[in-house]
Amino acid sequence: MRLNRFDLNLLVALDALLTEQNTTRAGKRINLSQPAMSCALARLRSYFNDPILTQVGRNLVPTPLGTSLAQPVRELLMRTEATLDSRPNFDPGTTRRKFRIMMSDYVSTVLMAEITRRTERVAPGMTFEILPHGISPETALENGDIDLLLMPDEFLPREHPSEPLFEEYYVCLACAHHPTIGQSITQAQYLELRHVVARPGAHPQRRRAVDELYLERLGHERRIDVVVGEFNVLPQYVVGTTRIATMHYRLARLYASYMPLKILTLPFKCPPIREATAWHSHRDQDLGLAWVRQLLKVTAEELDLTAAAAATPEARTPAAALRSR
Repeated sequence: MRLNRFDLNLLVALDALLTEQNTTRAGKRINLSQPAMSCALARLRSYFNDPILTQVGRNLVPTPLGTSLAQPVRELLMRTEATLDSRPNFDPGTTRRKFRIMMSDYVSTVLMAEITRRTERVAPGMTFEILPHGISPETALENGDIDLLLMPDEFLPREHPSEPLFEEYYVCLACAHHPTIGQSITQAQYLELRHVVARPGAHPQRRRAVDELYLERLGHERRIDVVVGEFNVLPQYVVGTTRIATMHYRLARLYASYMPLKILTLPFKCPPIREATAWHSHRDQDLGLAWVRQLLKVTAEELDLTAAAAATPEARTPAAALRSR
């Protein structure tokens, strides 16, 4: 289709080229060959009478015109995609939509896995792509690379709509056979023992988890023995050692159910983490996305109720704290 002699199909190619700044990667992004992308770039240059992207060493660098086109083109494509996804109603039983959701491995384990089990029954045609937090989750949301962003609400971009999902609390995790820790831990023990900490993301040495940031504000310094890139591997570095870890209660509860671990209340007050969802403002009227968001909220509530009802007397102390704070 053409508009003012411009082939609108080239907008998709232009967006990919300006995003990837490489014809091979741009082609992979929209399922075109490298020669086809080079041809598209040549047509774009001819239409705009501008190189759009120029070769600098091994990289393609946008010209001033190319830079000025990047955001408007991305915005136009996002609005178009949102319009195409809009329906007067949404039927989960017949939909074939794919949702791209960015979240930590912690949320993926304690919540999203159950979501996929439920959608397999009620929305068998719905698919998901679960993405880890990258260098800039906010950019991924802004550029429309993801449909939903899940992370603590204090880190969410404020220019897009969001809603709370669930609250979480940190607990201390130790080996069940720890030689010096019983069913509680003092602040002195906590600061003296060696710790395993998780710093997820593309640059773990430059990122800090919420608990680390809070402890730094209190002026406490831990003895960090091991740094890992995922929350899910913390228990493996605690079992069979004298190390301890500070981690999310829901995830600790999961691993303590089948590994020799014990959950302890932290020896200091730590504020709750408020996990939330955010989506681009263009998708505010997307009924399919609203259905997924509601499923996330309902599932989180039901999982908490189920876990509380099934808790053993030994496990009820952290659970009670989680519900009452």
